[in-house]
Parts: sequence; C-alpha cells; structure tokens
Amino acid sequence: MIKQIILAFLGSIFPVILFNIDRKKIIWTGFCGTLGWVVYLTVHKYTLNPVSASFAGAFSVGIYSELMARKLKTPAVQFSIPGIFPLVPGITAYTTINNIVEQNYSLAYSEGMQTVAVGGAIAFGIMLSSTTFRFISKLMKRNKLKI
Repeated sequence: MIKQIILAFLGSIFPVILFNIDRKKIIWTGFCGTLGWVVYLTVHKYTLNPVSASFAGAFSVGIYSELMARKLKTPAVQFSIPGIFPLVPGITAYTTINNIVEQNYSLAYSEGMQTVAVGGAIAFGIMLSSTTFRFISKLMKRNKLKI
C-alpha cells in the first residue's frame, strides 16, 4: 500500500511538468493525487466498487483543489487535473481494447462499461465538489464568514 501511495504522489507530480504548472506547486499537487488515491483505496476496501471509490477519490481531489486554490491564490484546475491522474482507469481501458482485438466482445463490453462508469464518476466527483465548495463559499460570504 505504501508503494501505491508513493506512485500516486509521483503520478501527480509528473503532469505538473507536462502541463508547465508553476514548480512551486509541485509538492501540493503530489499531495492532491495522494489524497485522492488514499480515499480511493479506503472506499474500495469497504465497498469493492471501483466506481464509488473513484467518485469518492475525485470528490476529495476536488475539495482539496478548491482549498489549495484559495490558499495559494491560483486556479483549482492546477491541482485537480494532476490530482486525478492516479484515478484514471487506464488499465481497464487497455484491457477493453485488448479484448476487442482478441474478439472477446462480452468481456470487452463489461470492461468498457466499467471504464466509462469510472470516468463518469471521476468527472461527477470533481464537478460536485467544485459546485458544493462554491455554494458553501457563497453562503459564508452572504453571512460574512471567511474560509
């Protein structure tokens, strides 16, 4: 498990270099991906459902991204995009294509649907966390509270 967490950290750092994000934020994006992966592993351990685990991981990445964006005065996308890299269902997409090539269509359909469901869960988790955070910020602003 420690190895997975370290790899999630590194998997979130390398997109920072690829997307030319400010190098001062490199550690914070690594923590973002690590947080998302730890939440994913925890939820997956109890539910055995990669879709709900991906949603929970993406939701935590989104909340972390919004908080760090406020703290470091930068767009939240600079944290959320590298942060979701460890959650992306790359191996299931690969096995889907591999099963299509091997003409094993029933297994390809099953893997493909899981890939689409996980991708949708990631997108929905990021969207819901961003919307929730903005809604709470708006309420706090209306009541003159500060985050």
